[in-house]
Amino acid sequence: MGNLFSIDGKTALVTGGSRGIGRMIARAYVEHGAKVYISSRKAEICQAVAEEFSENGECIALPADLSNTDEVERLANEMGERESQLDILINNAGATWGASLDEFPEKGWDKVMELNVKSVFFLTQKLLPLLDAAATRADPARVINIGSVDGLHLSKFENFSYSPSKAAVHHLTRMTAIHLAARNITVNAIAPGPFETQMMAPMIEKMGDTIRAAVPLQRFGESEDIAGLAIFLAARASAYITGSVIPLDGGIIASS
Repeated sequence: MGNLFSIDGKTALVTGGSRGIGRMIARAYVEHGAKVYISSRKAEICQAVAEEFSENGECIALPADLSNTDEVERLANEMGERESQLDILINNAGATWGASLDEFPEKGWDKVMELNVKSVFFLTQKLLPLLDAAATRADPARVINIGSVDGLHLSKFENFSYSPSKAAVHHLTRMTAIHLAARNITVNAIAPGPFETQMMAPMIEKMGDTIRAAVPLQRFGESEDIAGLAIFLAARASAYITGSVIPLDGGIIASS
């Protein structure tokens, strides 16, 4: 039972791994013995974060703009050139867009849907050979999609493409989980509530106290919170869990 929560020696790819929740997960994986590849759009930042994390383990930068399907394929190909198998895929890269209903632009819809939904599907698809190579019945390969509580309830914010995109991620998680179960690949999603990330910063600045007060646990999520769940979903302890969307929200959904 001693290795039930171990990810030591596993290989992981974390998209959007240079900031926010992706950064929190990547750091935790590195510090717990995984070999971690991080991908993000800005190459210099991606490399700097990989170098920082490598002080405590092994972290490699593979920059890519996953809103572009050619870049999705390039990233998958680069992973295939470097690794013979992939134990853990964290589909975290995402974007949001805020505008009133009357003024919401088409580009705000397309940008969010392409990165938050389309890239999740096609990166998973392109990496299936590596995931298949890592998968066993006792310890499946893992796909962990990062959704949002905004995909589980009606958001009060004017993010008209973000919330539907995360609801789509949750449903895509369940669909792919069923189709990949026979291949010993589990697919689950984490639906975070408010964390103090760059994406959340403008909203926290405007109404941080109101957001915090809406959380039954009366606080924002912290790096240890996302790290604990991400490690659990990647470890042997969760091998019999697939198709689940797990709120990590301090009780928001339970109280809705």
